[in-house]
Amino acid sequence: MIKILFICHGNICRSTMAESVMTHLVKEAGLSDEFEIDSAATSREEIGNPPHYGTVKKLGEVGIPVVPHRSRQMTETDYDKFDYLIAMDENNLRNMKRFVGSDEEGKVSLLLEHAGRSGDIADPWYTGNFDLTYNDVMDGCKGLLRELR
Repeated sequence: MIKILFICHGNICRSTMAESVMTHLVKEAGLSDEFEIDSAATSREEIGNPPHYGTVKKLGEVGIPVVPHRSRQMTETDYDKFDYLIAMDENNLRNMKRFVGSDEEGKVSLLLEHAGRSGDIADPWYTGNFDLTYNDVMDGCKGLLRELR
């Protein structure tokens, strides 16, 4: 079982989008039984909230089901539980250090690294551009799935 945790600041826009996109890609590939996919926040600001309406709308436009989810903050035990902890941006990486300390097992990465690109997934909470965020999330998730197959 391959266990993936997507992480962003509030766990209502980007990481929940990545969780839903990756779940969809894995299901399309017939690999659902081989993956556990979740998402979490580095902050406590949105704990308990559902995915942002912009994320829900964008995923609906492209025909990807939204995984039922309520925002949660990541914990120290997530490092042991998951094989991959994938951050949406550099700020997330810095904030994750409070929970994971050093990444001795090499589990932590940025999502766009898996698409062969550097940089951050833009936060649509601030930009309002869910299209750009979706395109980057899709690229990263497709790249990650290619790596894991």
